[in-house]
Amino acid sequence: MSSLTVALAILGGLVLAAVVGYNTWMSRRNAPRQPDAQDSDPPEAAPAPASGEEPVLHIDPHPMRSNERHEPLFDPDLPAPSALPVPTAERRGGLDPLIDVIAPISLDGLASGDAAIAAMPATRRAGSKPVAIEGLNEHTGEWEPAAPGQRYGAFQAGVQLANRTGALNEIEYSEFVVKAQAFADAVNGAPEFPEMLDEVARARELDQFASSHDAQLSFVLRALHAAWSPGYVQQNAARLGFVAGIIPGRMVLPAGEVGLPPILGLSFDTQAALADDPAQSAIRELTLSLDVPQVDRAERPFERMRETAATLAREMDGIVTDSDGQPLREDTMDVIGADLQQLYDTLDSRELSAGSPLARRLFS
Repeated sequence: MSSLTVALAILGGLVLAAVVGYNTWMSRRNAPRQPDAQDSDPPEAAPAPASGEEPVLHIDPHPMRSNERHEPLFDPDLPAPSALPVPTAERRGGLDPLIDVIAPISLDGLASGDAAIAAMPATRRAGSKPVAIEGLNEHTGEWEPAAPGQRYGAFQAGVQLANRTGALNEIEYSEFVVKAQAFADAVNGAPEFPEMLDEVARARELDQFASSHDAQLSFVLRALHAAWSPGYVQQNAARLGFVAGIIPGRMVLPAGEVGLPPILGLSFDTQAALADDPAQSAIRELTLSLDVPQVDRAERPFERMRETAATLAREMDGIVTDSDGQPLREDTMDVIGADLQQLYDTLDSRELSAGSPLARRLFS
């Protein structure tokens, strides 16, 4: 074998080794980043349901509806109060004339809570609007949901004027009247219903206000180089206080008080979270979201959203963009923050402050 042949063989071997090494390096470089071994415990489950998803980066007069809902105070489809976390936040009560149609039900005498519970409608909704019935407690003089062993001197039935599905309409109002009348007949009461056309008009006005002052925000965090594994995302988010949500690929930043909606949501591809081997799933973007009317402004939700996005981008080698992939500059975020302060002030002026029980019901 000539020296030329030997040289070519050696050169070919070196080239092959270089190609194999380069491919191995590129494979490792582009593999999804994995969580640190010493800090890879999965995040704990969230203590409360998360807020609606897929928010947008502007005040949207017609926001997309979500499958996840918040209906605090009275949602007739929820379990009994004893099965729920006890909120420590101030509670103004259930029915409120600001956002509810209220029909008083007078009684000739007293009615027991047990009889009232037995007379409740099977489904406490009129169309898409929650229906509630409260009794005036004989001893406390307070309006409350009927409770066993208590006696009530009067009742009131109510239906919500508007929510994110729209305004109360004539058909829903009629359904409410049927349900309230059936309850009143069962407890020997006499209901007094407000004029339907007046209430429907009031519902439309409230819905118009709510639609034009409903803000749901989102930032998109995109990977600049290597993709992320679900564990890597969860680990970095957990360091900032996020916990696992109910839906795979969803995390939330819990509020400071039990039973309130989360401050922020963080979501990524559900299929990646459900993969047989999540460590091999490649995530190239995640969404950080804020449902503005659901969170008290005292929590500084937008400021915390900015801080969280910046921290995650720095730690995970990513960039913060809008939903169209355009990078979000600091001055753009400043403008959004200023607009939000005006929105908060407007909601305050209507007694629908962000994060209040009434706002959480209206914007649900």
